[in-house]
Amino acid sequence: MRRQVLGLDGLRGLAALYVVLFHCWLYAFPGYPDSSAPRVLDVLMFGRIAVVFFLVLSGFSLAISPARHGWRSGGVAQFLRRRAWRILPPYWAALALSLVVSLFVVPASHYGPPDGSSLLVYGLVLQDVFFAPTPNGAFWSIGVEAELYLLFPLVLLVRRRFSAAAAVACVTLPVIVRGLLAPGSNPVEGDNWLAPHLAPVFVAGVVGAGIVVASERVRRLPWGWFAVLAALPVLGLGFVQGSVWTVRHYFWIDLAIAPAMTMLIAAVATGQPAFLVRMLTTRPLQRLGDFSYSLYLIHLPIVLVVIRRVAPHVVAPGLHTFCFTLLLGLPVSVLTAWLFSQIFELPFKRNRSWKSLMAQSRPSTTVPEEQNQPPVPEATPSRGKSPSAPVT
Repeated sequence: MRRQVLGLDGLRGLAALYVVLFHCWLYAFPGYPDSSAPRVLDVLMFGRIAVVFFLVLSGFSLAISPARHGWRSGGVAQFLRRRAWRILPPYWAALALSLVVSLFVVPASHYGPPDGSSLLVYGLVLQDVFFAPTPNGAFWSIGVEAELYLLFPLVLLVRRRFSAAAAVACVTLPVIVRGLLAPGSNPVEGDNWLAPHLAPVFVAGVVGAGIVVASERVRRLPWGWFAVLAALPVLGLGFVQGSVWTVRHYFWIDLAIAPAMTMLIAAVATGQPAFLVRMLTTRPLQRLGDFSYSLYLIHLPIVLVVIRRVAPHVVAPGLHTFCFTLLLGLPVSVLTAWLFSQIFELPFKRNRSWKSLMAQSRPSTTVPEEQNQPPVPEATPSRGKSPSAPVT
């Protein structure tokens, strides 16, 4: 049985790149959600949906190994420790960077600069539970994903003891009931307690991972076409109605788009369509996927600096600022994220403990020739392989 699922890193990289483009669009044109951007750029308005895709992909990737082992997690404590080891070091480094930029260069939100409560709430990854001025507007999803990690072992238990339908129903029905009974309270991006609302999309990814152990008859189904047919009505409606309508209906859009996303990931996991899998496994997209978490974490402060501190001295507002940001902010974000990942992310992906990390960082000594070979990386979970950021 093939152990590695090809193409997931490429999907993760493209999703992170789209989030960067979304923020370039968002801050270059004032008035969101009633954007002043040319209508042709409305294709960039689905940034929230890209984050939802991260959550679906996160659930799918985390569940691949359990699906191959009878839907067993391998130990709750070990799972949570590995997740913390994987996501917290780069997150805390990005938090420090974001605090500096937000305090001394450009604020991250209209609520004002971050303060002591920001350091406490965001440092403990409690931003989905408590409000504090944000140092980085992209960090809301990291808090959501951290809460969903706590839910993951319970989802596996329900999936193992009962069924995939039961796992989905347990988290989806309460959300639907709430949406129907209290439509005015539908949460939007930036609100607290988004995790319960977004749990269904995460669980959709978890149960979708069953495709890796499904029968050949099921694996050969045209999942890619199923995904297109499921996504077109949702995305088409959002595009026709515009960004204002889309933002006001994200509560239902998140739920409606999750099946299409799950089927797209299932299609890639089964090697179809072949041209898409070939594209996703090209070296540039694989490399982008390798540091997609870092790109998600640190791109927004860079984009804000370019738009609010550099562009006003160089180009006119609006479309000129947007194009300038694409030419400067996008490549700077990607290159900085790559460098950031080399220091704060990849070492924690390649090593599972401080002991291993310290051993790798020590200067190498002379070793027998037969040992002087390139090391074989450990099968360490990554944001997506096990997974953001998702963060992310």
